[in-house]
Amino acid sequence: MREIRAEVSGTVWKIEAAAGDRLSAGDAVLILESMKMEIPVEAPSDGIVREILVKEGDLVEEDQPLARMETV
Repeated sequence: MREIRAEVSGTVWKIEAAAGDRLSAGDAVLILESMKMEIPVEAPSDGIVREILVKEGDLVEEDQPLARMETV
């Protein structure tokens, strides 16, 4: 199981994936808003989303876990 972490502090603007979704490396898991910029958080590898740990509108800190993904 691999954690997907925030690279910057910000607000969860939009969640693009749900638990059970199969993603390819580079697919957006969610989008953060920081300093009026939209920053996609991407899947680091091919896999299946097992858990989304945040919800839209949540404030997150740099390096905070956002989701868990199982690589395939």
